Amino acid sequence: MQIETPPAVKPYDKPEGERRGLVIVNTGDGKGKSTAAFGLALRAHGRGKAVKIFQFMKEPTARFGEHRAFEQLEAFRPAPGRPKPDEAPSGGSDDAQRRAWGPMIEGLGDGFSWKSQDLEHSAQLARDGWQKAKAAILSGEFFMVVLDEITYPLIYGWLPLDDVLQTLRERPKDGHVVLTGRRCPPEIIELADTVTEMTKVKHAFNAGIPAQRGIED
Repeated sequence: MQIETPPAVKPYDKPEGERRGLVIVNTGDGKGKSTAAFGLALRAHGRGKAVKIFQFMKEPTARFGEHRAFEQLEAFRPAPGRPKPDEAPSGGSDDAQRRAWGPMIEGLGDGFSWKSQDLEHSAQLARDGWQKAKAAILSGEFFMVVLDEITYPLIYGWLPLDDVLQTLRERPKDGHVVLTGRRCPPEIIELADTVTEMTKVKHAFNAGIPAQRGIED
């Protein structure tokens, strides 16, 4: 390891542009794409922002660590506009008041493709889930919408890429959208504001260590 001298001068100038909503992509073969997105959602929630996470490859009944954590956070301090579990929604129109608020994190699929008993059914779940996610993005109700593992239904041809691109372009000015998954389509990367590629240097799985609760799920 080479020892470095701490920088004495700030290595960048403060940006002078206007703040606006961002399209953020976490892609690549390395671990941490979804984890980074959940961390960003947690940061936004901590700032009192309304957040919605859609998981395209997880089942609605999934009970991984992230689901349990966000449930606990919502019970402790709901995000703006979101009632506690025993309260009715408040604010907005009568229709909005009657509308059922979904959980902060929502599974839309039926697991990974190799577990599917019917790939056409899996594809339809992705299409139905995309309509939910699209409505959330365009509604303007959420500071941040996370589209976790959306790249898979895209590269499988289950979702129309043009519709996803159009939705990202037409989202409200201050709306942030985070997309995760391997092999992100280049058209989304070109449109995005911030793109991070996770590179696998080493992974415990390749050393024969199985997935562990609290690490992978």
